[in-house]
Amino acid sequence: MFIHHMMGILYHPKKEWEVIKNEHYSATHVFIAQISILAAIPAISLFIGTTQIGWSIAGGEFIKLNSSSAIIAAIAFYFAMWIAVGLIAYAIRWMEKTYGGNASYEDCLLLTTFTATPMFLAGLSGLYPMLWLNVMVVLAALTYSIYLLYTGVPVIMQIPEDRAFLFATSVLTVGLCVLVGLMASTVILWSTVIPLNYISG
Repeated sequence: MFIHHMMGILYHPKKEWEVIKNEHYSATHVFIAQISILAAIPAISLFIGTTQIGWSIAGGEFIKLNSSSAIIAAIAFYFAMWIAVGLIAYAIRWMEKTYGGNASYEDCLLLTTFTATPMFLAGLSGLYPMLWLNVMVVLAALTYSIYLLYTGVPVIMQIPEDRAFLFATSVLTVGLCVLVGLMASTVILWSTVIPLNYISG
């Protein structure tokens, strides 16, 4: 059912949000059956890409990561995405009452998960970790995620249209802050706790 919703949210989001709203999932189900799969896409892709192909800024010299350090970084990144989704969902739940929302934490988690689906799928570009390519793919995914957010908030959160735009903008701000925080934490971990070992390409 998750794959069906994932395809629907990509091809006809407005209709699919209504279907998702009428189905009820527990937070455990969302984490185990959905986030666990989605978060694995960028983690595994980046592991394969950085160890087998190598990292390149503009298609020049490729630098590979040592497999032992890459696997640790991939696992840490995988669970960091779990935490990021959970935090954003919690923030949505905390803010919704201000805007007249009437949704459970599970609804907030579903909104976060399906909104972030294009971003998770964009992780496939990590199989070929070239900076300009990855940036373009992620920006395209981010644009569509923003569209999903603005179409999903009125349906999932049951917020009137006149307030939904402001609420979605607040959620977007929180999401971007969490994304920046995740990136900053990753850089700190890579330079201290989980140092990356490079090998020649």
